Amino acid sequence: MFFGKSKPNLLVKVMSSGQQTSERPLQIGKVIQNAIVFNCQNWGKGVLHSADLPQTVAQLFALLEQRQIKYVLVGGLALLQYIEGRNTEDIDLIMALRDLRKLHEVKVIEQNPNFAHGTFQELKIDLLLTRNRLFAKVQKQHSSQQPFFESEIPCATVEGLVLLKLYALPSLYRQGNFARVGIYENDLATLIFQYKPDLAKLFNELAQHLSDSDLVAVREVVADIQQRMERFRKRKDF
Repeated sequence: MFFGKSKPNLLVKVMSSGQQTSERPLQIGKVIQNAIVFNCQNWGKGVLHSADLPQTVAQLFALLEQRQIKYVLVGGLALLQYIEGRNTEDIDLIMALRDLRKLHEVKVIEQNPNFAHGTFQELKIDLLLTRNRLFAKVQKQHSSQQPFFESEIPCATVEGLVLLKLYALPSLYRQGNFARVGIYENDLATLIFQYKPDLAKLFNELAQHLSDSDLVAVREVVADIQQRMERFRKRKDF
């Protein structure tokens, strides 16, 4: 999953109890459009022809519904349903490979057993394939319908997002991709602080999908996050 630069989301508010409240449904097309326009790395590269992006996004989700394709929205757009987040220039979906093949309009650029990357017109799409057992589990057990401007969309729950981010961290560390490590750890800290998910239960789920050494490593990451929260809580109380 690939994310753009952090930017506050003005359409979604989160109450102190962790429950989401929206002034109006988040418009996926506008989020992506704004991310492209305000990303200075795109300036001068001829990639700002994004006026049709909202319509393109609506077409994509209409196709998914028309062809009865099972999918779950994950990544930065799913995160925006729960916390103030960042802009993102692509759409991240969990989907079975057999369903991806029903979308001949999607041009697949790269693919391996767990992931695929492609485009739908000018829209970038990253796919987590359900051949991966954890991705399949998130799709089946950690998703719920969420209101977006485009339609009601199956979206990863807080627990699903935490599972995916923890699962990805060991690979990101091995790649030396510390920019994304920092983003993922910040996302985790925010989700854990706001929603207090049952981490013991999530670690039990991850144990079925990570090596023992990787599971120890992600436990240490979460412990460090919790320690930082506790230090700042004590300073605030003091």
